[in-house]
Amino acid sequence: MSGVRIEEVLLVAIVVAPALVGAALLGARVVRISSSNAGWLGAAVLAVMAVVSWPVVVSGVSVGTPFVAGSELGLAAGGPAVLLLPTMLVVATLVLTVATSEPETSEPRFTGLMLLFTSAAALTVLATSLPALLVGWELMGVASYALIGYRWADPRRVGSGATAFLTTRGADLGLYLATAAALAGGTDLSLDSLAGMDGGWRDVAAAGVLVAGLGKAAQLPFSFWLARAMDGPSPASALLHSAAMVALGGYLLVRLSPLLEGTSWAGATTSWVGVTTAVLLGCVAIAQTDLKQLLAASTAAQLGFVVLAAGVGATAAGTTHLVAHAAVKSLLFLAAGAWLHALGTKRLFALTGALRLWPALGALSGAGLLALSGLPPLSLWATKDAVLAGVREESLPLYLCALLASALSVAYALVALVILARPRRPRHDIGLDEEQPGTRAVDARVPIALAPLALAGVVLGLLTLPQVLDRVPGRIPVAPSTSELVVSSALVVLVAVGTGTWVLRRWDRCDEQASASSPVTGLLGSWLHLERAAHTLIVRPTLRTAAAAARVDDRIIAGAASGAARLTIRAARSVARLDDRALSGAVARTASGTLRAAGSSARGDASIAGVVQGVARGARRGGRAVRRTSSSGQLHRYYLQLVGSLLVVLVLVSVVVLIESSR
Repeated sequence: MSGVRIEEVLLVAIVVAPALVGAALLGARVVRISSSNAGWLGAAVLAVMAVVSWPVVVSGVSVGTPFVAGSELGLAAGGPAVLLLPTMLVVATLVLTVATSEPETSEPRFTGLMLLFTSAAALTVLATSLPALLVGWELMGVASYALIGYRWADPRRVGSGATAFLTTRGADLGLYLATAAALAGGTDLSLDSLAGMDGGWRDVAAAGVLVAGLGKAAQLPFSFWLARAMDGPSPASALLHSAAMVALGGYLLVRLSPLLEGTSWAGATTSWVGVTTAVLLGCVAIAQTDLKQLLAASTAAQLGFVVLAAGVGATAAGTTHLVAHAAVKSLLFLAAGAWLHALGTKRLFALTGALRLWPALGALSGAGLLALSGLPPLSLWATKDAVLAGVREESLPLYLCALLASALSVAYALVALVILARPRRPRHDIGLDEEQPGTRAVDARVPIALAPLALAGVVLGLLTLPQVLDRVPGRIPVAPSTSELVVSSALVVLVAVGTGTWVLRRWDRCDEQASASSPVTGLLGSWLHLERAAHTLIVRPTLRTAAAAARVDDRIIAGAASGAARLTIRAARSVARLDDRALSGAVARTASGTLRAAGSSARGDASIAGVVQGVARGARRGGRAVRRTSSSGQLHRYYLQLVGSLLVVLVLVSVVVLIESSR
C-alpha cells in the first residue's frame, strides 16, 4: 500500500462500501439482518460516506486502472462532482433516515436497493471515462426500475417501473453511440477528450450524449416516464428525482458542455430543449391535482434550467442550480410522503390545510415551496438568475422564454402552497364522501431529517455570490446584474400575487372535476399526452412490426420449416423401407448362407478330424506293436519282421512292374 494516498482509498470506498452493504442487505435472509436495523445501517453507511466525501472533493484526488482500447476505468473528484457528490450523499442519508419511519421502506430489500442505487449514482458522478460512466449509468437504471416497481405485487407499479426503465433505456443507447464515435475518433475514451474530436465523429458523439442526458433528465420528449415513476415509494422518489437519477441526466450535459458547445448545432439544440421543457412542464405542473405529480412535473421543469445552462456553457450556474434544487425537491417529496402516510392521500384537494396539521413539518415544507417558487433571497431564486445571466449573453429570445419559465415556477409552487396552507375543510366539501381522514402522527424523524434540507433550500443561494461562484467548477459568462435581480424579484412577487388570487377564486370550492374540465387543462393534466404519443409512434408500430414478423414466421418461415421437416420425414421413411426390404434382406440372406457354409465346413472339419483321429489311433497301435516286437530281445522275431518287410517291398515292386507291363 506504499504510495497510496488515504484520499484515494476513500474515493474508492464511496463507490464500493454502499454497494457491498446493499448487496448484503439484499441477502438479509442469509446474513440475518432485521428490518428494524437495516434502515439505520444504510443511513449510517451513507452518513460516513458523506463525511469522507469532503476531504475527497477538497483534495481533488483521482484513481484509475487500465481497461480496453487504451482506456481506463477512472474516478476523479473534480468538476461538478465537487458540489454534487456531497449533496447526493447527504440527501441519500436523510432520505434513508426518513425511510426508517415506515415498516415498508425500512425493510432490508428497500434499503439494499437504495444503497446500490446510491453507489451507482456516485460512480456516475465520479467517472472520468466512458466505460466507467456506462457501468454506473446502467446500474443506476436497473436499480431505479427495482425501486419504482418495489411493490411487485401491484401490476400498475411494476408497469410504471418498466415504463421508466424502457424509456430511459432507449435514450441510453445514445451513450453507446457516443462511445462508438469516440472509438472511431481515436480518443482514449476519457470524457475530457470528447470535446477535442475532429470531424463528424464529434457531432455523432454530441448527439448520443444529448439524447442520453435528455432521457435521464426527463426532458421533452421523454418527460412522461417521470409521471409513471411517481408510483414508487416516496423515499425512492425523493432520491431518484432530486439528487440522483434525474439530476444526473442534467449533470451529464453540464459535465460534457464543452462537447456540446464545440459543435455547430448541439449547444443551441440543448438550450432550446431545456427552455421548452421548463415552459411546457411548468404549465403541466400547474394543471396537476396530485401533489406528487405536481412535484414530478416541476422537477422536469427545473432540470430544464440545468439543461439550458449546459447549452449556453453556464456550467457553474447549472451546477449550483442542480445542488439547490436537489435539496428543495428532496424536502418536498419527503413531506409529500409523510402526508400520504398520515392522511392516506396525495390529492391536492384532499390535502387542503396539511401545512397546518403539523406545524414543524408545515413550516419546513412551506420554506421548500417558497424556495421552489424562486422567492428572493432563497436558493433557487439566486441560482436561477445565475443561469439567466448566462442565457442573456447567448440569445434574447432564449432569455425571454427562460423568464416565462421562471414565472411559471412561481405559479406552480404557489398553487401547491396556497392549497396546502388553506384552512382544512370536511371531506364532503372537497368532493369526497368519506369522513374526515384520521390524522396519524407524523414520525418525529421526518421533520428532524427535513430541517437540514430546508436550511439548504434557504441558504444555498450563497453559492452564486461572486466570491463563491468563481470557485465553483465550470464557468458562467457574467454574473447577474442588480437590475436583473430586481426585475426577477418583482416578477416573482407579481406572479405570486396573481397566482394566489387565481387559486383562491377558481378553487374556492376545491372542485377537482371542474379544474380538469377544459381541453387545455386535460391536455396539461395528462402530461401533454406524451405517453399516448409514445405508444402511438413507437410502441404500437413496434408491436405491429413484431406481430407482422410473427405472422411471417408462422406462415412462411415456420411453413417452410414444416415442409422441409415433412420432406425429410418422408425421405427418411423411404430410406427406412429400402433398408428394411433390400439392405436388411440382403444382410439376412448373406448371414443365412454364411451360417449354412459354416455348418457344412464344420461337418467336413468333423469328418477330417475323425479320419485324422483314426489314423492317429492306428499309428499309435502300430507303434505299440512295433515297440513290443522291437523291444522283446528275441532274434527270431526280428528275422520275421525283416522277412515281412522284404515281402511287402517285393509285392510293391511286383505291382509296379505289372502296371508298367500292362501299358
